Amino acid sequence: MQATHLLYLHGFRSSPRSAKAQAMARAVAARHPAAHWWCPQLPPSPREAAALIEAGIAGWPRERMAVVGSSLGGFYATWVAARTGCRAVLLNPAVHPERDLQKYIGEQTAWHDPQERFFFRADFVDELRALQAGPLPRPERAMAVIAKGDEVLDWREMTARYPDSRVRLIEGGDHAISDFETAHLAAVLAFLDLA
Repeated sequence: MQATHLLYLHGFRSSPRSAKAQAMARAVAARHPAAHWWCPQLPPSPREAAALIEAGIAGWPRERMAVVGSSLGGFYATWVAARTGCRAVLLNPAVHPERDLQKYIGEQTAWHDPQERFFFRADFVDELRALQAGPLPRPERAMAVIAKGDEVLDWREMTARYPDSRVRLIEGGDHAISDFETAHLAAVLAFLDLA
């Protein structure tokens, strides 16, 4: 069953203006104009981010929706996939953000607009812990795109998190998956099977 609704979730300090989000938006608009695309700006609070996501997809058809998430967005996308059973693509997904983001407690700048600031609070770590999903109920409906050269997250940890899902392992690469549009976008779209 082809997906008619696609959710894209950006990473920590990122936004809908990220290179991958923009590439996905352009490709969906050009090749799948009937598909419903939503890429929200996520708040710094994981609890608030989860509430925003839940409200936004509340009326979406579970069998005809899909989610793509990058880094922290991959963590949220895993949470969405665990709750809905939808198809998911995880781009260098954060596996343990409750551990990894502790060093970022305090004021942060937005990646795409350094003038924009937000505060990552200590209690957000507990909010992340509360969103940790167990094994995916339908692991065959998930694909992880993982770069061995990721300078932020451990590729072995990411790979181990999705043992029964399709893994596209990139030799080298980086956390941003800088060659996403030219080398991986087509495979991601094929896996998503958008209407």
